[in-house]
Amino acid sequence: MAKARVIILMGSASDLPHAEAVQAKLSQLGLDAEMHILSAHKTPRELLALLDDLEADPSPKVYITIAGRSNALSGMVDAQVRAPVIAVPPLSQAFAGADIFSSLRMPSGVAPAVVLEPEAAALLAAKMLSLTDPGLGDRVSAEQQKAREKVLQANRALREGQ
Repeated sequence: MAKARVIILMGSASDLPHAEAVQAKLSQLGLDAEMHILSAHKTPRELLALLDDLEADPSPKVYITIAGRSNALSGMVDAQVRAPVIAVPPLSQAFAGADIFSSLRMPSGVAPAVVLEPEAAALLAAKMLSLTDPGLGDRVSAEQQKAREKVLQANRALREGQ
């Protein structure tokens, strides 16, 4: 079986901190990610050429798109590929979060998932890819167990303090 691929596409270099957070979580789950900076608005030809190259590879893949303000990137990628697309828009302070609407409202036939936390987007990508990789599924389950244990530990600490 071909190795699963996670492709992180950013609309600009200012999205790099968000992408690095996604990449760090993917790494914890044993997944590599390749990153690209291409804009749906400013470099559409290059973006489409990259997507054509990526889609020619039959490996299982998930795209994670990171673009703020006017998020055309997520919609354009989703409209061009068969693989799942997860939009992880960084919220702009300048717009008090209103820029999220460009990620939530897509034209008909365009359906990227929208996840606001970079680490959660990485987990969703891992869950999707675990459908064809049982070992990855085991790592996802272990990650979920760690999250459960953290909550139970907090509850025990609270109960002991009462």
